[in-house]
Amino acid sequence: MAKCKKSFKRFDQINVIPFIDIMLVLLVMVLTTATFIKQGVIPVELPKAKATQKEDTKKETTVYVNSKGELFFEKDKVDAKELEARLSAIPKEQTVILRSDKEATFQDFVTVMDILKRLNHDQLYIVTKK
Repeated sequence: MAKCKKSFKRFDQINVIPFIDIMLVLLVMVLTTATFIKQGVIPVELPKAKATQKEDTKKETTVYVNSKGELFFEKDKVDAKELEARLSAIPKEQTVILRSDKEATFQDFVTVMDILKRLNHDQLYIVTKK
């Protein structure tokens, strides 16, 4: 019988190029989604508050007031009457999140608060940044 000699090739280097490609793709995905999560749908500059608390909300509706005093219900631009009509269509227990630009007038903020008070919405969160 003939002896069979096996030869093993020594493995000196690791090819890291595919690993770097995957990591760069993951980094791009994280950075892209992080910018969408950080900003809301409508760009508003939030006012600052010293005592803030993050609340976990399940079902929520967002109302925006931008620096020009324009009102938005979710992504749709509305006036005060239409905002009241849309807010009256949602259940009273549903959370309403108010994102008001720090440059918006106080009257715009009060208008939204007045609508919510008339409709007896008690679940209201006002978003600020720390």
